[in-house]
Amino acid sequence: MIYQIKQSDLPKKLWNLIDAALRGEPVFIERDDKALVQLIPLKQMFHPRKAGSAKGMVKMTDDFDAPLDDFSEYMP
Repeated sequence: MIYQIKQSDLPKKLWNLIDAALRGEPVFIERDDKALVQLIPLKQMFHPRKAGSAKGMVKMTDDFDAPLDDFSEYMP
């Protein structure tokens, strides 16, 4: 279910809307029949970083830092 609520009704229903957003339901706050804000739980926005999570996904050749022939005219 999508919740759309007018700004004037917000103080009365704020905690119900927060609970709905925490359940993963879309919640939009509108003014003058235009959606202005969407409530999104922080736990869905931020994912803690995990060190080493890309290990083995990036490969570099042995000559990775060797000069490129295309740039030889710019080299000293």
